[in-house]
Amino acid sequence: MDDQPASLRPTTTLQQDITHAGQRRINLIWEVTQAGIALTVVVAYVALVIRKVPIPTTLDNLLFVIVTFYFARTNHTRIGGTGVSELQKEYGSR
Repeated sequence: MDDQPASLRPTTTLQQDITHAGQRRINLIWEVTQAGIALTVVVAYVALVIRKVPIPTTLDNLLFVIVTFYFARTNHTRIGGTGVSELQKEYGSR
């Protein structure tokens, strides 16, 4: 017997699939934008530290907030969020 679980029947319409594909594209653009902003702030901060320039309080706070939120938000245990998937409900986790 095959160890692969059977495929689940589709539960979405074509229009829902198209909508979700568009949302994934927008999410990807937003993820790249967030990464760019975070990288820019970190590079600016490090450049000021290397040059031994006094760091403005605003940049100090901005670095802390951006890095904290960025890593807290991107530290996912698995793609798709948490919880039990439909396959795990039907076949149990292996």
